[in-house]
Amino acid sequence: MKPLQIRGIPFGALALMAWLTAIGAPKLGDPPEAKDLTLVGYHDLQARSAYQPLVREQNGRWILYVGHHGGTEGAPKPVNALTGNAEFNGTSILDVTDPHAPRLLAHIPGEEGLSEAGGAQMVRVCSGKELPHGDPARFYLLRPFGNAWQEIWDVGDPSQPRLVTRLGPLKGTHKNWWECDTGIAYLVSGVDGWRTRRMTQVYDFSDPAKPRFIRNFGLPGQQPGATGDVPVELHGPISTGPAGNRVYFGYGTNKAGMVQIVDRKKLLEGPPEPTTANLLYPEVGRLVLPP
Repeated sequence: MKPLQIRGIPFGALALMAWLTAIGAPKLGDPPEAKDLTLVGYHDLQARSAYQPLVREQNGRWILYVGHHGGTEGAPKPVNALTGNAEFNGTSILDVTDPHAPRLLAHIPGEEGLSEAGGAQMVRVCSGKELPHGDPARFYLLRPFGNAWQEIWDVGDPSQPRLVTRLGPLKGTHKNWWECDTGIAYLVSGVDGWRTRRMTQVYDFSDPAKPRFIRNFGLPGQQPGATGDVPVELHGPISTGPAGNRVYFGYGTNKAGMVQIVDRKKLLEGPPEPTTANLLYPEVGRLVLPP
């Protein structure tokens, strides 16, 4: 009898490969492993998920901002021990000046909903000293409120966050970018009339209390009135600021991805109406990835 083979690989070889994989796989109860890293401290975040963390130095303290996805079916609205209230996942603020003992200062609730349908996943923070027209005594947190709003909070006192600005309602959000030195913000938003749930809104947040709308932006075919197939939705932008004069827009998640490279000056100062010609005007190039 011929030995059993799978697509030309002898069964015995497959069994050996499986055994070697199994003995090398981590098992429950195994000691932790690390290379050039040592665990110093941790915080359970009230059993909330952690998606985007960001650390800023504020008046001699190191403050950590953590964006959360929405809750789970088992814990859709965990209790905030600081207030005693059940709160939908949003943004946690911690003092990590002593990394051995992180201390929760506040939790700002987010939108109702599970996983990406709720919460407040992303965080960006600028100081009032950096922003051209900010209050130098303040720090400002930019975050999405689930998929419905964009918010700016005054976190000058990180234990007492205060809402400053709210923009919306929207039909989608994701990874924003905020230039602290200019105040220009590139918001991943979903605006009524656009044919995608995630495109770009450009705002001037140099004074967070007085946001100034600059333009809507996206790929040709996403704009109102377009026809045909809708290009893949935006994931998030990264700007090099005035010096680099480039904004890199990433489109797609896990498949059908594309990087669009844009001339920042043309994006901010070019004609804002979302026609095909105007949407292409600031584009420098594209990197289209395999589907």
